[in-house]
Amino acid sequence: MAFSSDSLAIFLAVLEKGSFSAAARKLGRVPSAVSMAIAQLEAELDLVLFDRSTRKALPTSAALALEPQARQVICQLNLLDAQALQIHQGLEKRLSIAMAPELQTGRWSQPLQVLAQEFPTLEVEVRSATQAEAVQLLYDGEVQLALVFERPGIDERESFLEAGSQLLIAVVAPNHPAAQANGVPLAEEQFAEQRQIIVASGEPTGSEPRMVLSRRIWLTDSYLATLDLVQNGLGWAYLPQPLVQPLIDAGTLAEVRFDNMTSRLRLWIDLIWIKSRPLGLGAQRYLQVLRQVFEKDPMRS
Repeated sequence: MAFSSDSLAIFLAVLEKGSFSAAARKLGRVPSAVSMAIAQLEAELDLVLFDRSTRKALPTSAALALEPQARQVICQLNLLDAQALQIHQGLEKRLSIAMAPELQTGRWSQPLQVLAQEFPTLEVEVRSATQAEAVQLLYDGEVQLALVFERPGIDERESFLEAGSQLLIAVVAPNHPAAQANGVPLAEEQFAEQRQIIVASGEPTGSEPRMVLSRRIWLTDSYLATLDLVQNGLGWAYLPQPLVQPLIDAGTLAEVRFDNMTSRLRLWIDLIWIKSRPLGLGAQRYLQVLRQVFEKDPMRS
């Protein structure tokens, strides 16, 4: 095999610097060693790579043709070295995060931009699950992190990071009875009888309890499905402000008006993990960056 990691580095250094002596200075070697390595490479390839008729080492057409692939191979070798080092330092193969559907419009994805740059080989999996399901996935070891609404009390088995808040708005279609009450806010008994659409699996208890207000419930498995049902006038729902505010402004959705409470519900968010399971390098870095994001602006959804 003519090319090795060493001969590739020398070949590309000569291409970049334009002379054997300049390449030698870059590599910390003597010029004769660089010249000899190129000569040996040319002999093994049976190709002339540099024109030595002048003081400069001018690349031949053969060298220029090999350059793109050589750079790609060096890049892959560097990536392999970096991955091996990261694995040695504790980088997991995959970072899995479960989150409640209502939180999918938040700032949780911003740290992933950093992870994509720093750990390009790290696989990332984001799983949508109701609040109860996300916590169960965490305890079952299916995910390392769970992004959920803040729960009452503290579970000693968990560690957590406060991750800002999410503003939810109670909305209906403009033609829904709850939106056509002649400006009169709905009394508690009235909105308790209006169909509410929530994101939960199997039972309404799978959702955040503070969001379940009606006696008549329809369930979906995503906030987009919920939004579609609401827009078709089939019920009202609490949905994330970033998702529905443009629709409210455009008049295609209306805010529900309650007589004894606000239609806007701000819930705090926690990112939780299990204390007894050490987090990998990717999860640790995700937590670090997420903490920085919310320290700058904790109230923003």
